[in-house]
Amino acid sequence: MLQEIALHSSEKAYKTLFIAMNDNLINFCRTILKSNEDAEEVVSDFFISIWQRRKALPVMDNPKLYFYVGVKNGALNKLKSNKRHQLPSEAEWQTSIRSIFFNPEELMLSAEVVARVMKAINELPPKCKVIFKFVKEDGLKYAEVARLLDISIKTVEAQMAIAIRRIKTHSEFKSEFPELHSILSKKN
Repeated sequence: MLQEIALHSSEKAYKTLFIAMNDNLINFCRTILKSNEDAEEVVSDFFISIWQRRKALPVMDNPKLYFYVGVKNGALNKLKSNKRHQLPSEAEWQTSIRSIFFNPEELMLSAEVVARVMKAINELPPKCKVIFKFVKEDGLKYAEVARLLDISIKTVEAQMAIAIRRIKTHSEFKSEFPELHSILSKKN
């Protein structure tokens, strides 16, 4: 898509990219700004800048990380203009996780199992939940999450270990749901 946008100024590819990334970027931005309107504005401004600089798109090493970092920087600039100069404290981080399953039909998980997993995930501490979301739902690698949140890779690893341990202890996942256990335990 990025090559289509950059090489051919494809509005169709741009719209597809916008639809694919917009909700995740707004959700991420909202965790920083605590305002849906401000988050939408920052993400919208970011996509406008992408279109304006579309000729530079093919040189990106990691587009997904570039998008998250760009939105994070936009959110921090918004905070700065509102006289807040840093990321919110860990206790203020709020995020929601839609689903960690890319294809639930393939896993043949019952609604009860999915509900139990999601309950365990949504009870994670805020920072842990944000990191888990980036890794499992957004597909970012540990190093990318560390860079995005300005933390060490070891911190990401530790938070993911805490998340997996808490989810596993919520019920006996390993014996009851071996397929689910292997998905959750897979390290990025």
